[in-house]
Amino acid sequence: MSSAPAAGNAPARSTVAEDDRLREERALFARYLEGRARVDREALTERFLPLARSLARRYDRPAEPFDDVFQVACLGLIKAIDRFDPSRDVSFSSYAVPTILGEIKRYYRDGTWTVRVPRELKDRSLLVGRELTQLSSGLGRQATVSELAGSCGLDAEQVLEALEASSAYRPTSLSLSRDNDDEGGDTLGDTVGMADEGFDRAEDRATLDTLLKALTPRDRQILRMRFEDDMTQGEIADWVGLSQMQISRIIRRSVARLRATADSREDGAGTRAGRRAARPQRDRGRRAA
Repeated sequence: MSSAPAAGNAPARSTVAEDDRLREERALFARYLEGRARVDREALTERFLPLARSLARRYDRPAEPFDDVFQVACLGLIKAIDRFDPSRDVSFSSYAVPTILGEIKRYYRDGTWTVRVPRELKDRSLLVGRELTQLSSGLGRQATVSELAGSCGLDAEQVLEALEASSAYRPTSLSLSRDNDDEGGDTLGDTVGMADEGFDRAEDRATLDTLLKALTPRDRQILRMRFEDDMTQGEIADWVGLSQMQISRIIRRSVARLRATADSREDGAGTRAGRRAARPQRDRGRRAA
């Protein structure tokens, strides 16, 4: 008989304690907003510090130190304290949670990515990563793309794009060993590629095409037959209708002219660069005079 009243009185005692806590909380906020005293602000911060810690734990990730996330959550808590209006019919916890979570999400979105990606893609990547962790934990296996798409309200292509973008969060170092061997071996940078000599050849060919304009069409044709088609001087002579001695002189004269043209272009480029470099010196001299 005596146990029933005790059980019935438990909710009443809980309600009274809750009302007392809310009154104390509002009185503390009213005092802080009236004088903006630092001691009152610190008291409010310490009072709701467990709330900030629990929200930081909710968004804790192995790749990011918890202390950094908790510090961001505390910053959000202080902002909520400064902006809270006790006259409104809402508890501080209900007001502070969105503010703290907003700070944490912005931190993950803007402050932790190594490679810059669009903001929308960052938000989508964070959403997919969070859902991937929760789904995989509940299913006991890795969630599929279709399952992630259904849980996030996205299509499969958007999920794949978000998963790919997550690699920009912490890029893998090119100096990392391919075999996870700390004592040497090939690194990931060794797989990137080597210098392509084709670029140098293409640049040389473009330069040569420009230089050949200094020759007559006949001389250009003879040089191409000799160096591109690998024809002998005798074969070229028969083809063009000249003697082998004339072909030899044309080739020597054309090559010498190409060298002279190339040297003059380099000297002209150096002279122009020198003039450009000297111009600021002259300008400064005039200003000083």
